[in-house]
Amino acid sequence: MIIGILKEPQDESRVAFLPEAVKTLLSWQVSVWVEKDAGSKAFASDELYQTAGAEIHNRNEVLTSADLIVGIQPINEEEIASMKPGAVLMGQLNALYNPGLTKYLIENDRTAFSMELVPRTTRAQAMDVLSSMATVTGYKAVLMAADLLPRFFPMFMTAAGSITPSRVLILGAGVAGLQAIATARRLGASVFAFDVRQAAKEEVLSLGAKFVDVEGAKEDKSAGGYAVEQTEEFLQRQKDTIHEHASKADVIITTAQIPGRKAPLLVEERTVKAMKPGSVIIDLAASSGGNCALSQPDKTVEINGVRIVGVGNLAANMPQDASKMYGKNYLNFLKLIIKDGNLNLNLEDDIVHGTCVCHKGKPVSSRIIQIQNN
Repeated sequence: MIIGILKEPQDESRVAFLPEAVKTLLSWQVSVWVEKDAGSKAFASDELYQTAGAEIHNRNEVLTSADLIVGIQPINEEEIASMKPGAVLMGQLNALYNPGLTKYLIENDRTAFSMELVPRTTRAQAMDVLSSMATVTGYKAVLMAADLLPRFFPMFMTAAGSITPSRVLILGAGVAGLQAIATARRLGASVFAFDVRQAAKEEVLSLGAKFVDVEGAKEDKSAGGYAVEQTEEFLQRQKDTIHEHASKADVIITTAQIPGRKAPLLVEERTVKAMKPGSVIIDLAASSGGNCALSQPDKTVEINGVRIVGVGNLAANMPQDASKMYGKNYLNFLKLIIKDGNLNLNLEDDIVHGTCVCHKGKPVSSRIIQIQNN
């Protein structure tokens, strides 16, 4: 059995597996083929892969020969068509947001796993690429904000007088939000955080931030730690509370997303216009509609002196550790589907079943089936 590791598109610096993961894969009695220069942007040379025991091949050779194609970003339909019959595709395919690709995989009798579909369960935590990348994103978002902000994060006592700490507001206390809180606190900022989930309050307080409370939120334990849609009455109360805190903030970092739906609007236009010139908003939900009314995906806009950064793939800005974390998630998942050097797809396993887009053209994941039926 051959596992093929692809080189990612031009704007993606990560790689699915670093050379250190190759030794683990080889111990499972498989061969590992790596596309030439696949790890170059993550500072992993072809020589390092070869030393670890992998073979270096061109892209076409990997696509047409591998039994399991592993990457991060989706590949195009032409490349899927070039895969050998029965080969399995694995990556972060964004299957819920890319219906065209999902339809193609199904209509062409393919088997594919989309890693953002990994169930949000305790058993699956070690395979959760979204949480891993959210850790990177939350950290980098704070560093980006600190770089753009025209003042210090921490308090300073100087001969020229005292510098008060910056005020940072984090909207959403999931994995990215909690990492942003921890990073901002380490940099010495005064941090406030909001989340509709009351369960997040204890975690926010434990990191030394103040929790912004809005009563009356609807929660759903089956949502896997994500926020759920709220009533109009609550949303208005939420916007008013956020407006009050945001107008005093130097930095706002927004992280709130709802799987399969447009990101909730948390920072209105009136709120941006009420903020101090020089303030910074980092919108980590920009690609799914944005938490800020004025953010644009992958662009920085300035309104009345307030800079709004619509962040896309921020994890790619830290390719070494992001790739290491990604690879570890992948290895933990592959343990479920590789046995004695061969693919062994047990679709009765809840993690395998939940992550599988389709098997030999048949939709498998309940979330994919739901979309197909709508």
